[in-house]
Amino acid sequence: MTAPAIRLTPRVGIVMVLAAFLGLVAFFWPFVVAPGTFGSNYAPPLIFGMLLVLVLCVVLSEIAEGGIDSKALAMLGVLSAVNAALRPLGAGTAGIETVFFVLVLAGRVYGPGFGFVLGCTSLFASALITGGVGPWMPYQMFGCAFVGMLAGFLPRARGRYEVLMLAVYGSLSGYLFGFLLNLSFWPFSLDPNSSIAYLPGLPFTEQWHRYLAFDLATSLGWDTGRAVTNFICVLLAGPAVLTTFRRAARKARFRAPVRFAAPAPPADPDGSRAPGRPSKSPWTTSG
Repeated sequence: MTAPAIRLTPRVGIVMVLAAFLGLVAFFWPFVVAPGTFGSNYAPPLIFGMLLVLVLCVVLSEIAEGGIDSKALAMLGVLSAVNAALRPLGAGTAGIETVFFVLVLAGRVYGPGFGFVLGCTSLFASALITGGVGPWMPYQMFGCAFVGMLAGFLPRARGRYEVLMLAVYGSLSGYLFGFLLNLSFWPFSLDPNSSIAYLPGLPFTEQWHRYLAFDLATSLGWDTGRAVTNFICVLLAGPAVLTTFRRAARKARFRAPVRFAAPAPPADPDGSRAPGRPSKSPWTTSG
């Protein structure tokens, strides 16, 4: 097992819990907020700003504690750029998305903290490249952050069983992502007189039934395309990508401790060293 690229220290755990709680509030507010107390015009920028602050807190707190080093930051930047480049290849046509399988595999290898941050940064970079910045972007960032984070918490497995487990998870995460993203526009997208529209003031059970009907009627086919794409991509590319990620993690040796040794004495005029003194470099890494 390779060390996670971002260590889940108590500080980072608290920040991630706060971010996850904010994400759940952002998605599920129609079921818990009383009518007239939530301003939809202010929600997207508020959520977006708080999300960026929390993601920066995760990264900066780990830099301050030494839990994430320059190698992990470089890996985060590379994979964010890769995902941003892969996303336009699918463009969401018929639900086909090419960004999730890298997110799932990276979260699996580099840990839940890395998967959470990668989900946010990937969608942010992709939105800047494709011009997809809008009120939907913070919800997409949250959805991908959950997908990457949960991949890091999957149980241990090896070989074909691990690939199959990740493929099944990737398929389920396609449905989860669509289910969450539909919540972001459901309260504003339908005629209130519709039987599947959001209606403020209804009991939770009736509101939930309305949303399930809305999700099945408008998004099931689209989410199925995403789920099938994730399953096939992980099944076919998973073994090679997992091997590459793990090889990179071993070579990077994230958070390897540094041990200092006494410097070597100067050489004698004849080129020999004094007996009993070390001849290796002044500092070495291990781990």
